[in-house]
Amino acid sequence: MDEEKDFLDEIIEESSREWADFPDMVEAAYQRRRLLRTLGEIRRRRRMSQTAVAAKMATSQSQLGRLEAGEADPRLSTIERYAAAVGHRIEWHLVPEVSMESTRPSRTARPSRKAS
Repeated sequence: MDEEKDFLDEIIEESSREWADFPDMVEAAYQRRRLLRTLGEIRRRRRMSQTAVAAKMATSQSQLGRLEAGEADPRLSTIERYAAAVGHRIEWHLVPEVSMESTRPSRTARPSRKAS
């Protein structure tokens, strides 16, 4: 049974036709959102209030609430402070793209020369 497409599905499809990188951006946003949800779950399991965590982060409870609700696109440093406030740390890893063709330098590309 086909699922009925909603407004968001239509926007993603249309934007993907106009901008090839759009699906990757959507996936990155989804992963950030999933990380923030996980941090919120950790906060609740530890029975910490938003106010207490926000104080440890040097921010306001309302700002933390916006982060947890997905209403903000936080800086990496904000996510790191949130993790630290709930007793965790973030480990960042670079992962190569699926296609190595896109990462190969062009045959016509020349190395830049440093000024002496």
